[in-house]
Amino acid sequence: MNKQEISAMVAEILASMGKEPTVKASDYHATQPGPQQPDTQYHDGDFVPDVTALDLRKLYLTKNPQNKEAFAKLKAKTPARLGSGKAGPRYQTLTMLRFRADHAAAQDAVFSQVPEEFAKENGLIPVQTLCTDKDEYLTRPDKGRAFGESMAKVIRETMPKAPQVQIVVGDGLSSAAVMANAMDCMAAIRDGLKARNIDTGKALFVRYCRVGAGDAIGDLTGCQVVCMLVGERPGLVTDKSMSAYITYKPHTGVSESSRTVVSNIHAQGTPAVEAGAHIAELIEMILKKQLSGVGLHLEAKA
Repeated sequence: MNKQEISAMVAEILASMGKEPTVKASDYHATQPGPQQPDTQYHDGDFVPDVTALDLRKLYLTKNPQNKEAFAKLKAKTPARLGSGKAGPRYQTLTMLRFRADHAAAQDAVFSQVPEEFAKENGLIPVQTLCTDKDEYLTRPDKGRAFGESMAKVIRETMPKAPQVQIVVGDGLSSAAVMANAMDCMAAIRDGLKARNIDTGKALFVRYCRVGAGDAIGDLTGCQVVCMLVGERPGLVTDKSMSAYITYKPHTGVSESSRTVVSNIHAQGTPAVEAGAHIAELIEMILKKQLSGVGLHLEAKA
């Protein structure tokens, strides 16, 4: 399949979803959008009611810069805290307030829960790992990789035959990331796989989910590939970053190097729909090569 054919397929998938094609780092609106932040302009000394409304790419606080235009042009390409200015040996007040606000958002993403109705509203089969609450999830990663017998029975009965690809949505370490990106990404994956005549079966939602839960799901379903969409540990740039972990022949004890990962799925990184189209293409390649992770990378280079 050449580049033109791939581009046409992606455009067709996006059109069928009723969305305009998006490109990396462009504006993106999720299926379940949160409150939209205005593009707030800031000038030195302004009162800012909400520091999180400021775009870090445009927030340049260095006083008397030698070449503001050139630095601002570079800064526009990254949300990193560059050109933050100083108040003596310390950060400026605005910089410190924004840092604390972003840190608070990251904490909220970790400790918040995906609503109970999320799975039902989106047609997902809800299951839960051995963790009983968020505190146990954070302190016992091993329990977030396994299921009790009752949940294992639900998974086995839900998948009466081994699917080629088992799609899993896990809350992970950022519920905000799952809410913002998972369903758009999964829709693009399913459409892409359907166009390639690849069976996906029913999708699962796993509460208190670690990446290794996908290996246990492989044991229970006998699927050829598991594709897990999971909220990542939030940082200070975004609390809504999601990743996809794709594993061929998943089973308990599989090495971490056997996973193919698509990371930074969020509005400021790779938009969810674009990521989903790419993941569908990756899964097709994994099924053909019967490899994922480092093995697939080495095979591609050979």
